[in-house]
Amino acid sequence: QVQLVESGGGLVQDGGSLRLSCAASSGTFSFYAMGWFRQAPGKERERVATIRWSSGPTYTDSVKGRFTISGDNAKNTVYLQMNSLKPEDTAVYYCAAAATFQRRGYSEIRAYDYWGQGTQVTVSS
Repeated sequence: QVQLVESGGGLVQDGGSLRLSCAASSGTFSFYAMGWFRQAPGKERERVATIRWSSGPTYTDSVKGRFTISGDNAKNTVYLQMNSLKPEDTAVYYCAAAATFQRRGYSEIRAYDYWGQGTQVTVSS
């Protein structure tokens, strides 16, 4: 069973930065994609960023230019660098891994097989 463990969340002021880490118990290179999702109180979980080793990263529009997803396969870790944070970025952030090929791509929650427990990010105004 694959385990994903997120870390790096916390409280930051408007305009600040955080870097989230997601450590996988097995090789990240073996996944078709890895992603970061977030869920704010009272809202549905939404995709933030996805990385595919074959084609690179993609982002939801609201974080483009501010967030960067990257991976270090030697460390089995995926990162989410978050800059210029805004109060609306406040949410629990989840790491996810897709172990199966998805013809529809990797933008949807159902494309992912494994999930971390989440880490809280709070941006104060």
